[in-house]
Amino acid sequence: MDLTRRSFLKAAAATAAMSTVVGCGTQKAATEQLTFGTEQTEVDKWVRATCRFCGTGCGVMVGVRNGKVVANKGDVESPVNRGLNCVKGYYVSRILYGKNRLTKPLIRKEGKLVESSWEEALDLVALKYKESIEKNGKDSVGMYASGQMYIWEGYAAAKLFKAGIGTNNLDPNARYCMAGAVTGFMTTFNKDEPFGCYEDIEHADVIILWGNNMAETHPVLFSRVTDHKISKPQTRLIDIATRKTRSTEVADTHLEFIPGTDLAVLNGIANVLITENLVNEDFVSKHFNFKKGLENIGYGLEDKFKFADVASPLTYEDYKAFIAKYTPEYVEKISGVPADKIRELGHLFGDPKKNVLSFWTMGFNQHVRGTWANNLCYNIHFLSKQLGRPGATAFSLTGQPSACGTAREVGTFAHRLPADMVVNNPEHRAFAAKIWNVPVDRISPNVGLHALEMLRAVDYGKIKVLWIMCTNPYQSSPKLARYRKAAEDRKAFIIVSDGYPTRTTELADVVFPSAMWVEKEGMYGNAERRTQHLGKATVPPGEAKDDLWQIIQIANRLGYGDMLFPYPAAKTYDGQRAETGESELKKALWEEYRQFTVNHGKDLAHYEDYMGKTGLIWPVVDGKETVRRYIEGVDPYVKKGMEMEFYGQPDGKAIIWARPYEPPAEVPDADYPFWLCTGRVLEHWHTGTMTRNIPELNNAMPNAYVEINEADAKTMGLKRGDKVKITSRRGSVVAPIEVNGRGNPPKGSVFVPFFDDQILINVVCIDAFDPISCQPDFKKCAVKIEKA
Repeated sequence: MDLTRRSFLKAAAATAAMSTVVGCGTQKAATEQLTFGTEQTEVDKWVRATCRFCGTGCGVMVGVRNGKVVANKGDVESPVNRGLNCVKGYYVSRILYGKNRLTKPLIRKEGKLVESSWEEALDLVALKYKESIEKNGKDSVGMYASGQMYIWEGYAAAKLFKAGIGTNNLDPNARYCMAGAVTGFMTTFNKDEPFGCYEDIEHADVIILWGNNMAETHPVLFSRVTDHKISKPQTRLIDIATRKTRSTEVADTHLEFIPGTDLAVLNGIANVLITENLVNEDFVSKHFNFKKGLENIGYGLEDKFKFADVASPLTYEDYKAFIAKYTPEYVEKISGVPADKIRELGHLFGDPKKNVLSFWTMGFNQHVRGTWANNLCYNIHFLSKQLGRPGATAFSLTGQPSACGTAREVGTFAHRLPADMVVNNPEHRAFAAKIWNVPVDRISPNVGLHALEMLRAVDYGKIKVLWIMCTNPYQSSPKLARYRKAAEDRKAFIIVSDGYPTRTTELADVVFPSAMWVEKEGMYGNAERRTQHLGKATVPPGEAKDDLWQIIQIANRLGYGDMLFPYPAAKTYDGQRAETGESELKKALWEEYRQFTVNHGKDLAHYEDYMGKTGLIWPVVDGKETVRRYIEGVDPYVKKGMEMEFYGQPDGKAIIWARPYEPPAEVPDADYPFWLCTGRVLEHWHTGTMTRNIPELNNAMPNAYVEINEADAKTMGLKRGDKVKITSRRGSVVAPIEVNGRGNPPKGSVFVPFFDDQILINVVCIDAFDPISCQPDFKKCAVKIEKA
C-alpha cells in the first residue's frame, strides 16, 4: 500500500469523520472501516488482545491463518473502544512483520555486533552481572524497564532485582511519562491511579484538556469526546494549552498560556472559587486536610541531587490566605490567560448543576513542577465538589499500554514494591519478603536510581551493567548527547532486549531478540484501572524469545532461579511455544502477584477471570469491578455512612495542597529566544521503533519537523519545508519547518515530535526534572532557530 502523507491524512480524516458521525456505538460500521487486511480475509481463528500502543487499552481482535497473524479489527465487545481503533491500531498487526525484526542474539566483538547463540549471550550477561556485583557491589548493576512490558514480566524483573540481586536499581520508562501522575496521586490520596473511568466522558457537561492534544495522542478517547459533543451539543470542550492542535479544532474555547504558568492558572481558579463563595465548604471540611510543602525545590539538574518533600499542616484559613494573591488579574500577568476567562472557569467548576471532567497527560507530568500541577488540578475539583458522581472527575491519562499495570501496580519503580508499597517501609518489605519467600534483608531499604539518574550513573561510573528491556532511552532521554557518549565510550556493559534495531541497540554490548505483542500471552493494565488479558496468536520469528523467559534464564545463571521462580513450568517453558508451559508459568506468577493486591484496595481477580474477557477494573471484590473509587455504595472499601472516603490516608481525608507558581528551569532569553516543546503525532508512537517499521505509517509521516508560527517564519524569511538548525545550550539538530500544519504554536515557540531516529530532538532538551517525581521536563527549554 503506497500512500503519500497528504492522501494518508485525507483518508485518516475521513475515517475520523466516519467514527464521529456514526458514533462509537455504531460498532459494525466502525469495525468494518478499521479491519486490517481486506473484508475477504479468511482466518482460522480470532484471538482477543489489547492494542500495543497507548495507554487507552483498546480491544483488538487478531485474525490468525496458518499460524500467522493476517488481520486485526476493533473488538466490538470492548467497553473501551467499542469496535473502533485509531490509525495506529488499524495497522497494529504489522508491527510483527517489519523487515528489520531481530531474530538472533547479538554480541559485540571487536566493536561490531555479531550473531551468537542464546547460551553464549546469556552466559556472558550473567558473567558481567556476577563480576560487577563481586567487585563493585549490588548497586553497581540495574535494569531500565518499561511500561510496555507485560505485567508478569515487570513482576519477574522486580523479583530478580529486589529479592534476588538485592538492589532497587530498577526503574521503568514510565518515569519519563507517568511519574508526575504517580506522585500527584500519592501525595494527594496515598493511593495511585484515577478514581474515575472512561464512562465519565458520556456524563460530562464540561470537558477540559490541560495541555493535552488528545486528538492525536489518545484519538479513540477523543472520538468518544466528539461523539458526546454531537449527541449532547451543550457540552463544552475547553482546550487549555501552549499551542493550537487538532484538539483545538474541535474545542469550543482555546486558552493559551505561557509555558509553565499552568500552576498560576490552577491557583487562579481556586482563588475564584473561594472569593466568589463557590466552595462547598461542608464537603471540604468533611473530606479534606490542607498542607503546604517546601518551595523553591530546585530542578534536579545536579547529578547527586537529593530531595525530600517535607509537608506541614495548614488550616483552611491558612490556605485561603495563601491563595489570595492569585487573583485573576495577577494570574493574567503571569500566564497570559485573560482574567475574565479564569473567572469563567471558576464559575464552571463552581456550578453544582454541571459535571466537569479534566483530562491531562504529559503537559502536566513532563514538568519540573509536575507533581504540583497534578495536586492543583485535584484542588479545584475538591473545592468545587467536582468528583464523586458520573462525569465529575479529574483524570490522568496514560501514555503506554501497561504503564499502570506493569510499572505502577507491579512496582518496577526504584522506590516501590507491588500495590503502592515502598522499599523504605520495613512493614512493606516484610510483607513482600513473606510472599517472595526470601529473607527480609534481601530487599534493600535504599531507594534505587531513577531512570535518568541511572543513565547519569553510567556516565560517572557508578552503574557498570545495565539491562534495558522493551524501551529506547538512547533516543528518548533528554540532554541525549551526554548519555549516548557515555554508552559509546563503553562506560558500562549494556544489554538490550527488543524486537527491532534502535538507537539503543546500536550502543549495546549484547542484544536479546524479543518476542512481541501477541507472539506471547500477556496482561496489560490501562489508564482506567482495567486489567486485560492478551491471548497468544502466533510464535515469534527465528530465535526471538519471550522477555519473561530471558529474565528467568538470567536468574537461573545468577543462582536465584529456584528461589524466585520455583514453578515446574519455569523449567519447561522455552520462550516460544505455548505447549511448553507458558500459561502454567504465567498463571503461577499472576496468582503470586495477586496476593499483594487483595485487601489493599488494589484487588485483582484470579487469572481465569480474565480469560477471553474484555478486562476488569480494579479493585475487584467478590467478583465485581469498581468503576469509581472512594464513593459509598460504589467502592466496597468505603465504609457505610461516609459518603466518600479516601481510605489511602489514615483519617480518610485527601489533601488540598498549597503549591505556588514557580518558573521553569530555563526560559527564553536574547541568545535562545524560542520555547521548545516536544511530543507525539498521530501516526507514530514514542520513538517509532514499531510504527516506523509499518510502511503505511512511515510513508505518511516520514520525518520529524519544526512546527513554527507563520509570523516567525516570515520574519526569518522561511517557508514550509525549509530546513532550520534548532540549537540549545546542550546541542542542535536540523529539521524542515512546518507552517500552519496540524499544530500551530504561538510566536516565540516551536514544537518538534521525537519519533524520528534521524532527527534526535532530545539532544536539544534540558535534563531538568521534578525533584518529587524525578520526571524530566520535555515541554520547556530555550532554543534558537537559524536557517540551515
